[in-house]
Amino acid sequence: MTFRISLAAFAISLATLTTSAQAQCGGSFSGFVSGLKQEAMAKGHSKANVDAFFASVQQDPRTLRADRSQGIFKKTFAEFSRAVISQNRMDHGRKNAQKYASVFDRVERETGVSRGVLLAFWALETDYGAVQGDFNTLNSLVTLAHDCRRPELFRPQIFAALELYERGDFSPTKTKGAWAGEIGMVQMLPEDIIENGRDGDGDGQVSLKTSPPDALLSGGTMLKSLGWRAGEPWLQEVSVPSNLDWSKTGLDKTAPVSAWKAGGVKAKHGSLPNGNLQASVLLPMGRKGPAFLAYPNFRVYFEWNKSFVYVTTAAYFATRLEGAPIYDLGNPDPSLNDAQMKSLQKKLVARGHDVGKIDGILGAKTRAAVQAEQQRLGLPADAWPTTDLLNRL
Repeated sequence: MTFRISLAAFAISLATLTTSAQAQCGGSFSGFVSGLKQEAMAKGHSKANVDAFFASVQQDPRTLRADRSQGIFKKTFAEFSRAVISQNRMDHGRKNAQKYASVFDRVERETGVSRGVLLAFWALETDYGAVQGDFNTLNSLVTLAHDCRRPELFRPQIFAALELYERGDFSPTKTKGAWAGEIGMVQMLPEDIIENGRDGDGDGQVSLKTSPPDALLSGGTMLKSLGWRAGEPWLQEVSVPSNLDWSKTGLDKTAPVSAWKAGGVKAKHGSLPNGNLQASVLLPMGRKGPAFLAYPNFRVYFEWNKSFVYVTTAAYFATRLEGAPIYDLGNPDPSLNDAQMKSLQKKLVARGHDVGKIDGILGAKTRAAVQAEQQRLGLPADAWPTTDLLNRL
């Protein structure tokens, strides 16, 4: 944006007024929107564009309900992966891999992102474009920014959407998507669209809702920008020896593949990669359940989605779409139910651990705390909570 000289002082004064507002949330919704409009003008957007952009905005209670009810992430890896990786999605994944083979070839050539990775996101996010969400995107973004749970995530997306609007690529009244503001076949937020949106079909537009080539190339570009490393794996099923030092497992600990090999870790299918590549032993359901080696590219998944069970499922699904067989479930100890998990989290907090919100979800922080307590109690430290651990605490 280019400021006119005569407006410079006005813009600076508005920027001063809204510096504190940028971190604010809550209060009256109309007052909050007024603050957004002031900040938008301070950023250089014209009053006419700002007024038109925010003219129809309203709070969306349905968005808040969706944000509060993410119970699906309380499922175990086995429950979640079996629920979302259907034969139908596998079949359509193979068909789309063939139909858009030239697109995937280009994406792999330009971004280094393997086709299975994007196919899995495409499937899990929107069923290959069939279910993209019916939430008004602007209403959802402003509602979530006004809400005081994660305003720092959603407030910048509002101004990115305003920029897309001024380009002619966003409608305050017609653009719809997921409840959290993501748009299109692979569900990208407005900032991500601005930074990574690409014209994959050569029509001069970036149409993430209607053009698979645009969506796939944009998704690959985004993953590359997040640190995806070309030519490297992301997740691989392995078998682990019963005498493995379980305290060394988990995503917060890495070692060269050669070290894991020396410790008895073996590929379930095929062979392990170069011995110098760093990897973590991932036990989503403890030492008695399925086991994987997670490589540096696996961590990029968490830049797309923060849920441990979603990320592990998406990464595993990508390997299935590229030919890997169904994982070996093993015989894991029964998972805790919702009430037990919340009780466990409270006990962990009482012992000084940071588990984040008491929500009954076995996320990264809860896993780390569980592993620490297992070590303290002399139990196998595989980060999988059991009723035995709950009782001992």
